[in-house]
Amino acid sequence: MSTDFTQEQQSFARAVADFCAKEEGTRGQRDALTDHGKHTHNQPLYEKMAALGWLGATIPEEYGGADGSTVDMCILLEQAAKAMAPIGGIGPTLITGAAYEKFGTASQKETVLGGIVAGRSYSISMSEPEAGSDVGNLSCRAEKTGDGWVIDGQKTWCSNAHFADRILLVARTGRGGGKHEGLTMFDVPADADGLSIVGIETMGGKEVNDLYFTDCALPADAVVGVEGQGWSQLMTGLNIERLILAAMMLGTAQRAFDDTLEFITQRKQFGRPVGTFQALRHRIADLATEIECGRLLVYHVARLVDENPQKLFPREASMAKLKLTETAKKVALEGMQMMGGYGYATEFDMEKHVRTTLVSSIYGGTNEIQRDIIGKTYGL
Repeated sequence: MSTDFTQEQQSFARAVADFCAKEEGTRGQRDALTDHGKHTHNQPLYEKMAALGWLGATIPEEYGGADGSTVDMCILLEQAAKAMAPIGGIGPTLITGAAYEKFGTASQKETVLGGIVAGRSYSISMSEPEAGSDVGNLSCRAEKTGDGWVIDGQKTWCSNAHFADRILLVARTGRGGGKHEGLTMFDVPADADGLSIVGIETMGGKEVNDLYFTDCALPADAVVGVEGQGWSQLMTGLNIERLILAAMMLGTAQRAFDDTLEFITQRKQFGRPVGTFQALRHRIADLATEIECGRLLVYHVARLVDENPQKLFPREASMAKLKLTETAKKVALEGMQMMGGYGYATEFDMEKHVRTTLVSSIYGGTNEIQRDIIGKTYGL
């Protein structure tokens, strides 16, 4: 734990860890909460955390939140991920909530931010079959009508839409100029007429969805922010989005490391614990160093955001996402190798760590895109 945390923050981290240990600390508890890993999110557990005030850690007090810091948010995400808490809705919800907080109307903020505090989940939908890394190429269309908007088109890879209350949709409302112009954000109820949500089967279970909009009618006040300014609004959320992903992968990396260390300390071959052999001891040393470097980076960037909430940190935020997702993936794969066949067996959690971390370098902007962004900040 960072020595720069306040006493309150250290107590917060311990409280989250203790809660998770009690509520879902065993494999049996987690299996019961997730139907043996088929689901990533357990709503009753999520609502228990909401009742403790944790989900509103960064939500303004006027909406029932604690008006806390980005550091507080990262502490919650790290500890929950480390504990393997089945609250898969939290990342997309906080990412979505940040956009409503910046650009939503008073009514939208009341609904969404107040909903986060109460334990509701939200999703953000950007990607399309022909617009993944090239988000500006999206074609899902929003047409103005006499009293509102009509949405037509397909979105894909929408995390948690199958249990979300609302979806923040990015759709095209105009052409002309560059491809990033003419994009608009919309507030869409997940049960809206004309919206069909179809799950995509993945290695990680039920996580992502295709969204099909067919003459989906929305009222005029469904626009979030300014019509045609969706792209610039998206860009202002990159700090939070990438920090959320980085903090979650920091917790996952630490859990994979801890599970590996426990196994190689107990597992014996040739008359002694396998962890005492130099090949594994050196691997552990390298992984521990990488995790600590990642932890310092995450909380450094979180403090930068807290000190300059209106400033964008494209280099630092992309570095955090890149570093922690690659580190978590490396720790999980190395852990599986050090555990041998047991790391591949579903009896242990390591194979789950591998599945969780493999996709982390893809979502939220692929790591190739993160490297490209970092390079551009150096004038390249």
